[in-house]
Amino acid sequence: MRIAVTGSGGRLGRAVLAALAEAPFTGISGPLAWHRPDYDLDDPAAPVRLLDRDRPELIVHTAAWTDVDGCAREPALALRRNGEAVGALADAAASAGIDLILISTNEIFDGRRTDGRGYRPDERPNPINAYGTSKLAGEVAAARAYGWAVDEAGEPTPGPGRPPPTGPSLSIVRTAWLYGPPGNDFPEKIAHAAERSRAAGEALRVVGDETGSPTFSADLADAIVEMIGSGERLAGIHHAVNGGAISRAGWARAVLAGLAIDVPIDEVPGSTWQRASSPPAWAVLEAGQSPATLEPLRAWTAALADYLPTLRRQLAGRPATATSAPR
Repeated sequence: MRIAVTGSGGRLGRAVLAALAEAPFTGISGPLAWHRPDYDLDDPAAPVRLLDRDRPELIVHTAAWTDVDGCAREPALALRRNGEAVGALADAAASAGIDLILISTNEIFDGRRTDGRGYRPDERPNPINAYGTSKLAGEVAAARAYGWAVDEAGEPTPGPGRPPPTGPSLSIVRTAWLYGPPGNDFPEKIAHAAERSRAAGEALRVVGDETGSPTFSADLADAIVEMIGSGERLAGIHHAVNGGAISRAGWARAVLAGLAIDVPIDEVPGSTWQRASSPPAWAVLEAGQSPATLEPLRAWTAALADYLPTLRRQLAGRPATATSAPR
């Protein structure tokens, strides 16, 4: 099976390539890595050119502009990269009869719920920042390309209980708080910030009023590959996150405990730092509408424990820089 992965140089793209390389259905040539300069979100002609060249049967679209503050400063560019570029890829793929797995985000939801439950795949999107707006635009563009209904509020369907259309398959996979190799993620930034705070004899300030589902890129990649290999139709909206929920401050404490870095943590509101974007306060997703053969992702605590040896190696090879503390 010929499978192309866009954004193959990014955090999730690398993990998906690695997982596909171990899968029996990709053949001896393995997956196709689509990255810049061949595949560029700013090049609307790239999808047709690469489809003609490589002729994949399925595309996993991990490429995105994920700089949420950059998206807030340049919302038109965010819409082009995360919305229009997805539409161009989906139009080309659907026309050629090629299945598409589109990676999306919890930030299509406003994060204002207070009932302690995660957002389900069938709940109505309501983004509150430019990044979430651009990612929802990508979902809608892909849904239209694959013949899904899109309601007047911009919700792409099918959702749970709604049968997918026939023809090539579209799967939208939403995730949250992604971390993993090659580093420069929340755990690594927290570790560096903690070392600076300890050296200065100060407490580390970390946001306490944002809660989410930390998700290990390798676990998400394995789940995507399981979906592909399950033999089930992929069409639908799926939420894939490691189990459980934790605040930013709680996540920071778990990381620092695992690294044996002893520094006091002061929980502060997100408004402590001025930034261009406003993230959802409740970033928790509830899994749903996955193929019957796909097991739920393990607890975030177990995933973090497996990541810690890699994180230690990354920290040993990358000196701390005098940047602002992670949120």
